[in-house]
Amino acid sequence: MNGIWFREFDLEEIRNLQSGTFAAYLGIEIVEIGKDFLAARMPLTQHLRQPFGLLHGGASAALAESLGSVAANFVVDRSSWRCVGQSITANHLRPVPVKGGYVTAVAAPQHIDARRHVWGIEMRRPDGKVFCVSTLAMAVIVQSG
Repeated sequence: MNGIWFREFDLEEIRNLQSGTFAAYLGIEIVEIGKDFLAARMPLTQHLRQPFGLLHGGASAALAESLGSVAANFVVDRSSWRCVGQSITANHLRPVPVKGGYVTAVAAPQHIDARRHVWGIEMRRPDGKVFCVSTLAMAVIVQSG
């Protein structure tokens, strides 16, 4: 199942890579690898809410960037290249009450070439409704040190 991926990998490899990171702190977990997408979930915990009881928009952006960054870096040969974020947009379409459960996200490429990736990330509330769509641009740079 290589699909767009540089090589075969599994969820355990991603979990090991994310150990001790900001994404792990937020509870973001990659849950599915498809031929051309990655899917993740993030728990709706009280520390991710804004003062009015809704999911903080920054948490949505962090989910999008975390998922898209992992995806981009598994498309390239990481012994020679690294993908780093250039820009992100997050369009919040509806509120997400923080009452437990998980939000989910799917990242799929919109454009991939030798020096730049653009990923689309769609996020859904526990009831399945889309609450945020994000676009993440990644630069492909030479791996150093």
